[in-house]
Amino acid sequence: MKNRRSNKDVKTPALRPPMREIGVSGVRGRYPGYPSQGLTPEALSAIFRQADLGMIEHQVELFEEMEEKDAHLVSVLQSRKLAVAGLEWEVIPSGGDDGQIVSFVRDTLNRIEALDDALLVLLDAIGKGFSVAEIIWEISPRDSMVRPARLLRRPQAMFTFQSRDGVATDTPRLITDAEPVYGVALVPDKFIVHVSRPRACSVARAGVLRPCAWMYLFKNYTLKDWLIFNERFAQPMRVGKYSPGATEQDRRALHEAVMNMGSDAAAVISESTAVEILEAAGKGSSAELYESLASYCDRAMSKAVLGQTLTTEQSGGTYATARVHQGVRQDILEADSINLSRTLTQQLIAPIVRFNVGPEAPVPRIRFMHESGIDLGELAKTYATLASMGVSIPDSHIRERFGIPKPAEEASNANA
Repeated sequence: MKNRRSNKDVKTPALRPPMREIGVSGVRGRYPGYPSQGLTPEALSAIFRQADLGMIEHQVELFEEMEEKDAHLVSVLQSRKLAVAGLEWEVIPSGGDDGQIVSFVRDTLNRIEALDDALLVLLDAIGKGFSVAEIIWEISPRDSMVRPARLLRRPQAMFTFQSRDGVATDTPRLITDAEPVYGVALVPDKFIVHVSRPRACSVARAGVLRPCAWMYLFKNYTLKDWLIFNERFAQPMRVGKYSPGATEQDRRALHEAVMNMGSDAAAVISESTAVEILEAAGKGSSAELYESLASYCDRAMSKAVLGQTLTTEQSGGTYATARVHQGVRQDILEADSINLSRTLTQQLIAPIVRFNVGPEAPVPRIRFMHESGIDLGELAKTYATLASMGVSIPDSHIRERFGIPKPAEEASNANA
């Protein structure tokens, strides 16, 4: 890439992407609703029925509130998203002789502003089913190459899956002031739409926050009742008694004393009155019921998001059990990383190659190295055993598996 004009692979074709910013927040983005206030099973069912028809606005707003209000839920979601966003990545050739294109794509991706944040934006699809980032393209005045400068988050509430025939589509459409109901089709090569669909269903029903919403609802009922319970029984019941001959002034003084005893822990009353403290019976067992139900909801959300609970709950278990649970987590990590790689390759890298090299050029792909759970020591012993048996293992494969860079002179010869 040092001498672009001498390289027949990388050139500047006439193709150009749309340069202006399109996904500007309209009225819908400026005034979000708060559907979790007073949420009931009937209201939640109505929100989901609307989403099934493609009208996802209230469902998305509910999911946003769930992440803001439930500490356990946002924790497990962050764990799953950061597990992918924190992986090292590499750009690998598609199989053809495209070494120069691979270097150009790798350099272009590294130049994107706050790429780590952009990956988290796309991984928001895990919870909500889909996510959208707008590509802000720029043309370098130095070499006239077309590169994405930034990937900007576009809230899911700005889109709809509603169609005119009443059947939800699988392709989001951008809500505009001119088309506030059915929206408009997305401009090609301008948006990255990442979809996370762990089961066969429409995109509007795909996010893991959808089953979590029921646990969120039941947990909030439980917490509300638990708070009321604690308010009533955290302190003993205070009963004021006055004699039949007590004056009105004595009664008012007694009432004020009883009401203030919780905070003042002291009171001055007449000898003709008395205050009795009543301890609540059976409050320990009742509190355990609330805690058990809240913990059950947390464990259910952990299973929905992570596929297991052992890494988030101190529930005991053997080492072998922990290894099994960790394996399930690794499966989810691999699926998420492969899915994100596919989206970036098709919707970001492919346009980069097309605008800078041409529509017929081979498109390299990005790969997230999700094999961190492999014991490299045991793997080295396995390779040594295979080598002693006469199995020939390519040097490039060994370097790739162990992350060993090429020697300086070998790398310089490859780039010459």
